[in-house]
Amino acid sequence: MSRTFAYARVSTHDQTPENQVREIEAAGFGIEPHRIITETVSGSMAIAQRDGFSRLIDKMEKGDVLVVSKLDRLGRDAVDVGMTVAKLEKMGIRVHCLALGGVDLTSSAGKMTMNVINAVAQFERDLLIERTQTGLARAKAQGKSLGRPSALSADQQRIVNEKIRNGEAISAIARQFSTSRQTIMRVRDQTGPYET
Repeated sequence: MSRTFAYARVSTHDQTPENQVREIEAAGFGIEPHRIITETVSGSMAIAQRDGFSRLIDKMEKGDVLVVSKLDRLGRDAVDVGMTVAKLEKMGIRVHCLALGGVDLTSSAGKMTMNVINAVAQFERDLLIERTQTGLARAKAQGKSLGRPSALSADQQRIVNEKIRNGEAISAIARQFSTSRQTIMRVRDQTGPYET
């Protein structure tokens, strides 16, 4: 006989998973309290690294049902969610998401829904990359300096170059300017070879 589990996640300690649990119960899923797993963990953490979800997986068996209120409870992005649903399906566990009309994500209709979500997510990633590249090209064409600003001012860089020409050690110069050796070497390399 199949058992029903619920997974509810919130990101911070000032939030409560109770609303998600109530939503699941209001949708008609009668879940025993010991089968409700809640945890407070950032959505940016992959689901495989979440302690609560790992405990849930250990409890579940083939034929069981997992209910979540929203798809983002299952992973940090569409790829993570897709991998989680595929893993659960392989274990023989059905996954219902209330925000998607309670559809079983392991069914044909659920897989189609997941494919659409993945396609939209990929489209959004592609658009973001395209906008970023366009913005960088425009900034470069306008003569703007790209990348992180230099740790040393132009005057400091001039002094660093003088010290290097005078034979001071890179490490000593880095200590004087409270910066890393890499920063000093970058200043040296941008200036080019010194004549001896």
